[in-house]
Amino acid sequence: MATMNISLPDELRAFADHQVASHLYSSSSEYVRELIRRDRDNARLREAVLDGIRSGDGSEMDAAYFDRLRVRAIDAR
Repeated sequence: MATMNISLPDELRAFADHQVASHLYSSSSEYVRELIRRDRDNARLREAVLDGIRSGDGSEMDAAYFDRLRVRAIDAR
C-alpha cells in the first residue's frame, strides 16, 4: 500500500479527528480512504447518469412497459 501525506488546517484536522472518534473509524487513514471511495463511487454514478442521458430518448415506463419487461424476463429463463 502506498503512503500519502496531506496537510490540513487545524480546523479540518480537528473535524477529521472528531469523525474518526465518533464514527468508529480505526484511524484517520481509514476515514480518508472512505471519503475517497465515496467520491469515486459518486463519480462513477455521475458518469453512468450522463451515459444514460447521452444514449438518446428513452421509452415511457408505464404499465405496458413493465408487462413487456416481465415477459422478457420469463422468456429468458
